[in-house]
Amino acid sequence: MNMQTCTRCIMDETDPNIRFDNSGICNHCKKYDELDVPAGKFDDMIKEIKQSGKKKKYDCLIGLSGGVDSSFVAYNAVKAGLSPLAFHLDNGWNTEIGNQNVKNIITKLNIPMETVTLEWDEFKDIQLSFLKASVPDLEIPTDHALQAALHEMANKHGIKYILMGCNTKTESHVPDTWSQGYFDWKYIKSIHDQFGNVPLKTFPHMTLTALNRYSMKHKMINVLNYMDYNKAKAMNIMEKEIGWKYYGGKHYESIYTRFYQGYILPVKFGFDKRKSHFSSLICAGQMTRAQALEELKKPTYPLDLQNEDKQFVIKKFGLTDKEFDGLMKLPNKKFEDYPSSSDILNSSAYRIIIGGLQKCGVM
Repeated sequence: MNMQTCTRCIMDETDPNIRFDNSGICNHCKKYDELDVPAGKFDDMIKEIKQSGKKKKYDCLIGLSGGVDSSFVAYNAVKAGLSPLAFHLDNGWNTEIGNQNVKNIITKLNIPMETVTLEWDEFKDIQLSFLKASVPDLEIPTDHALQAALHEMANKHGIKYILMGCNTKTESHVPDTWSQGYFDWKYIKSIHDQFGNVPLKTFPHMTLTALNRYSMKHKMINVLNYMDYNKAKAMNIMEKEIGWKYYGGKHYESIYTRFYQGYILPVKFGFDKRKSHFSSLICAGQMTRAQALEELKKPTYPLDLQNEDKQFVIKKFGLTDKEFDGLMKLPNKKFEDYPSSSDILNSSAYRIIIGGLQKCGVM
């Protein structure tokens, strides 16, 4: 199938909403050029957190997965003299490398950590519901639980600042059609109500009202936006200083994420997230377009490991090979096919409120 590809990055028409200008440059690259990030204000941000956290046991909370981004946030927070509490969400899919990275970070940096372990029968039922719903955003349940649990943990310890591992410059080319609904409990619940069987008694979640309330109390800071963040250099530093190890791909510290991004998305939906990841790095000057195109010729990850992951996922979900293949063959659906709060989230009034909170420094 011949598809138009951006002349600057490698995004193409597998994003159905992509647009190109007369030079063949896509809307994602245009949006990248308009990004406004607070690079170079790292010291001011650290000073603000320290000042607010005086006389407190912890001045910030860090979500720690063992991946490069969150690990580098923890590394820099300690180097800057902050007193963080680490938080880890265990959804049952951690790789051994990811677990060891977390252990090395909290041990060598002397960071206390609290872990929330999702109740497996509930979480499995939610994940299976999303597979049955046949939508591409299969990691939404984990992302939502993480956000809700982070806010609950911040409340528990009276912490205002939550430090996140997002980096706008290296995560800029993300099509909405590939994944959306992170904060939308109505969307998640509607899918589970339709396809699930297990009552959700413990699953961390938050309504839009709760999200707004948390946003008034807590300040989410994407620390990596405040520095000249280079992923390759960050990995080298952590490998040398804390024994951190690379796991083979973006978010591949999770078995399910690795299988979802490397197998389910490209096989079922035709989406290769490497195009998004590499395109962001191209615009950030951390990868050339030629390098990215060469990488795309390779499998998303080793085929023997894909097969191993497939059997592991099928067994962990309690499915047969035939049942899993049946789920993969279901007609593809999208976010808009299920009830959600998108009418509220996309309303001009809601955007004005959120914009105001951001200007006031509480989001």
